[in-house]
Amino acid sequence: MDRKEGRLFEVKEGKGRAWKWLYAGSMLLGLLLIWVYRASHVPEAGEKGRWPWTAVFAAELWFGFYWFLTLSVRWNPIYRHTFKDRLSQRFEEKLPGVDIFICTADPVIEPPRIVINTVLSVMAYEYPPEKLNVYLSDDGCSIFTFYALLEASQFAKSWIPFCKKFNVQPMSPSLFFSKSSVSVHDSSFSDWTTMEKLYKDMESRIDAAMKLGDISKEIKAKHEGFSEWSSNISSKDHQAIVKVLIDGRDQNARDSEGFVMPTVVYMAREKRPKFHHNFKAGALNALLRVSEKISNGPIILTIDCDMYANNAGSIRDALCFFMDEKQGHEYAFVQFPQTYKNTTKNDLYANSLKIIQKVDFPGLDGQGGPLYTGSCCFHRRDCLKGRKYSELSNVELKGERPQILEASSILEEKTKNLATCSYEESTQWGKEIGLKYGCPVEDVITGFAIQCRGWKSVYFCPKREAFLGLAPTTLSQTLVQHKRWSEGDLQIFLSKYCPFLYGFRRTKLGLQMGYSIYCLWAVNSIPTIIYAVIPSICLLNENSLFPSVFSYWFIPFAYVIALSYSVSLWESLIHGETLKAWWNEKRMWLYKRTTSYLFALVDAILKMLGINDLAFVVTPKVVDEDTSKRYEKEIMEFGSTSLMFMILSTIAMLNLFCLVGGIGVVIVDGVGALGSLFMQLLLCGSLVLINFPIFQASFFRKDKGCIPISTTLASVAVVIIAYFIPVF
Repeated sequence: MDRKEGRLFEVKEGKGRAWKWLYAGSMLLGLLLIWVYRASHVPEAGEKGRWPWTAVFAAELWFGFYWFLTLSVRWNPIYRHTFKDRLSQRFEEKLPGVDIFICTADPVIEPPRIVINTVLSVMAYEYPPEKLNVYLSDDGCSIFTFYALLEASQFAKSWIPFCKKFNVQPMSPSLFFSKSSVSVHDSSFSDWTTMEKLYKDMESRIDAAMKLGDISKEIKAKHEGFSEWSSNISSKDHQAIVKVLIDGRDQNARDSEGFVMPTVVYMAREKRPKFHHNFKAGALNALLRVSEKISNGPIILTIDCDMYANNAGSIRDALCFFMDEKQGHEYAFVQFPQTYKNTTKNDLYANSLKIIQKVDFPGLDGQGGPLYTGSCCFHRRDCLKGRKYSELSNVELKGERPQILEASSILEEKTKNLATCSYEESTQWGKEIGLKYGCPVEDVITGFAIQCRGWKSVYFCPKREAFLGLAPTTLSQTLVQHKRWSEGDLQIFLSKYCPFLYGFRRTKLGLQMGYSIYCLWAVNSIPTIIYAVIPSICLLNENSLFPSVFSYWFIPFAYVIALSYSVSLWESLIHGETLKAWWNEKRMWLYKRTTSYLFALVDAILKMLGINDLAFVVTPKVVDEDTSKRYEKEIMEFGSTSLMFMILSTIAMLNLFCLVGGIGVVIVDGVGALGSLFMQLLLCGSLVLINFPIFQASFFRKDKGCIPISTTLASVAVVIIAYFIPVF
């Protein structure tokens, strides 16, 4: 039908509704029977094991509730396909301006050579360059980032024509040259080698400046922008800087083939110690204001500084939704998946989040739209600025470009005021206008607020990945990243923006439930720790918490466990994961819940009590060579005395100790004990098996990524102490 109507996109609903009913109904029946068993077999007051039983019962109630929330994203998934050829045929002359916002915060954690690869990749989109504007926000106010962007602006004069001529994808030169090679007999060999040399030379100059710790006088003399950096500037105390490095209006700003180039702007908003800068949200809001005076593109792409454009047609894909004549006016933003180029074959740290990307988000799309994840997302400018949706208004993508007659230098001075610390005082910025302040996941809360104003969003997963980024390559980086995400999501749930309260009568119940899946990540820590610790300790004390394998009550437990893991494995395999990747994902599921989510829960509660201040942690994008080699070999990285690793090691050692003790009990007491303790032996054994990397890092590895002996000894000490704690 959509094809006959000439639509710019089509929608297909997920199949298997009957199987979903069967799955949901049988799973619910199994959970109800488990709860009936728990409620009807509670030990009497004063009887041994009453408190462990109650704790496990509470955990199972939570698991059931959380499973029910997940049904919202599995019930009605939708999948979309765009028709870019139709877009070109009808609207090529009416294509809107697109402003691209890239944010970086630290030149050490986010090296300039990584940042400029993102800039160069988006400059090479298959889109009219006069309608393309790239803005880089540098919250680190680094002279090296500015210098790198200046170098990239010159290199782009050759890179953009090269990409157009040879249909280069990915458009990041670093990624392209690392994955591509050309035979000496190929007609493009000369162009290819020349371009690679230009890139390597540029990269060497940037790295040399970073290593030297300064920019030479010769280079500084080439651009007046370097004069902004004086000896009294620091990353947390500096004036606002706005520099137009390529002015798309300038007839002299042409590439090597004589074509117009995209506009490129560098911005470092003002920072002063007495003013809260509101992290990434503050940077994006400053870019909203500055860009409005320079290009005012009605469509905005927000992208992380380490997320490269991998599909030249992504802008046109997004516009197929915004410009569709029947439904385009309903959509506020189009979210693309965040995919990574550096995940290992078996996704060691489960960073690909494939089930979220392939299962959860299509399901959210069926409920009214996915979350805004902070990157790889196209927005309507007016939606970010607080516009409410109305069915009566046909939203057009006009966004007139300002008629600017002044020189770039005058424009720079005028827009600096928009990036000062005091500009937002006594305004609605961060509240009703722009991205929301006061939460580590300002992107999620902003997207939800937009949906509550009546707008819908779109999740689009093209065959060729739209973006490729850099995933964390150590366990510590992964756990810290998830700690920040889960803490911010929980803060949303505990605030006025709680999906069930703020979204009531504004969004579908299914969408509220979908958001709550992520908002309640942190709460999962407590029931998971209960299940990972208490049954094992009770096993050692011969205290049965589950029905015997010879009892009918064993059936619902066995069914729920088997069905849950079977569905999980099936989802992973059909979406391209290996069996080992699925196992790694289960391990990281445990590790995140017992550390990242636990710390997030504690910090969120402390913040509510006014004890802990809000902080934003930037995930490092670089590691040393030895760490990289271990990552490529899929060897898990520990290497520090982190409290998170202490918790993981303690849980692993506890379960190993309890498993050995439990096996001893079965050997002594015989088949009867095996029947009554089988579930606990199975659970304990599974935890020991999944924690094999910890035992390997504690007892067998000698590299720098192993678990320090102090952590191992401390974990063993805790286990010994736990052995003497009576189980009430």
